[in-house]
Amino acid sequence: MTDSQSYAFGLDALGLDDRMRLFSFITSPERHDYLWVLRAIDHARANYQVVLSTEAVAQALDALAERGGDCPRGDEVELAARLDALDDWGVLDRTQDAARAATLAEYRRRHSVYQFTEAGHRAFTAVESVLGAKMEETSLSRTVFADLLEDLEQLAAANRGGDGDTVLRRFKRIDSSLNEVAEQAARFYAMLGDLTRTTEVNAAIFQTHKDALISHLRDFHNELQRYSPLLYEAATAVEETGIDRLVGTAAEQDDRPFGTFADRLADWRRRWEGVKAWLAPPSVELGSEVDRLSHATFNAISDITGMVRQLADARRGGVSRESQLRHLAAWFVNAPTMAAAHALYDVVFDLSGPLHVNRPHEEPEIHPTSASWWDTEAVELSKTLLEKGRSTGNRDTRGAKVRRDEATRRQLQEHQMELVRKDRESALAMTDQARDGFAGTVLDDRQLGLLLRLIDKAVAERHGPLRHTVSAASHGIRLSLTPADGDTVVSAKSGTMRLAGLSLAVERVKTR
Repeated sequence: MTDSQSYAFGLDALGLDDRMRLFSFITSPERHDYLWVLRAIDHARANYQVVLSTEAVAQALDALAERGGDCPRGDEVELAARLDALDDWGVLDRTQDAARAATLAEYRRRHSVYQFTEAGHRAFTAVESVLGAKMEETSLSRTVFADLLEDLEQLAAANRGGDGDTVLRRFKRIDSSLNEVAEQAARFYAMLGDLTRTTEVNAAIFQTHKDALISHLRDFHNELQRYSPLLYEAATAVEETGIDRLVGTAAEQDDRPFGTFADRLADWRRRWEGVKAWLAPPSVELGSEVDRLSHATFNAISDITGMVRQLADARRGGVSRESQLRHLAAWFVNAPTMAAAHALYDVVFDLSGPLHVNRPHEEPEIHPTSASWWDTEAVELSKTLLEKGRSTGNRDTRGAKVRRDEATRRQLQEHQMELVRKDRESALAMTDQARDGFAGTVLDDRQLGLLLRLIDKAVAERHGPLRHTVSAASHGIRLSLTPADGDTVVSAKSGTMRLAGLSLAVERVKTR
């Protein structure tokens, strides 16, 4: 544990074993009793009763039992033993309160009161969140992107104007929104992964909801593609106002009582790095979290579409593909001999050697090999040849002579080489003409076609808006496209092409 994590007066100084002991109540044979005792204490805590005696816990249990359910009453549970065990595990904290004693006997035996420890309440809340989770309630929120864009714009304005209160409030909202998007996306895609991997999918339910699911994914993907460049520009605008000033203002306005100013400064800087990693790619190879979320959404659409196709094929065949494969596997396991297994394999997959049927024609040159079967006359074949693969007559099975037109092949090859030579000359001439840019340069049709092919090749691998330089090489030249503030205009004999927000450059490359 680092120094920055242990500054809160030792309140977070729990070891690994102590943290694991917090969950001992869920592995106990009396776990249901422990759970209801903690629920009763938590219910009283919600009513501002933080410290409870044993009698107060019993009354809270009785109140919950009156609402129904399987909650036991206070006299049905060995309450003192349960509370002492929870205190031993660190979930509850037991103290002595002599002021609560009503008689001298109670004062002499001391009066125990209990309350949640901070770590114990976290453990109980975690267990309750798992028990009460509804796995179907997972979705992707599209409205969060508009709120994120507004918060980023307001954050930039507040940081520029020195409004510390607004900086802290907007910064917190951005961090919370991104954490919510990440958590919802992780849960949603985990649910889709379980759906596509499981073999117990209810086909009727899936067919009913598949259109709504695919529509939901497509709407989210469209909104993500729409807001991705806007969020990137807004995050860049925030950085232009000064990141040091931003995190410094947030740390100054942060009113958390524990920790030094340096700790808060490091914490807010880490949060901004997380925001930046979400909205802007840290490197060309990794990409941003927004890009990865877009790819995951697109892949999810493809997986669901494939699953719809599988269900349709299974319904069309009467039985599912899974059932067919299971029965086939059982046949292979129960095959009496290896020869029988091989025979079964040949019948099922039809991967045995092909049976070639051929017999000589009386005049082989009448039907050349280049002629189509539809244009030639049928050849009579014997029944023995078809069924057994053995010919009863002449063993000479030579086919017709293959006719090769070497002159035509050579002519086509020379024509192809001439086209390659002309493209290379045009490409090199284009690099000389556009040495200082494309302003004042007029390309011919061949050069324009080559330029368009290189541009298409350069941007073919990108996903989302162009945020870094891409390039492609061919015919001895290299083309580079770079995001820029201005536009690039390319003039040709057949028209004018404008590349908005891009800088275009071509150069020669050395070939071996």
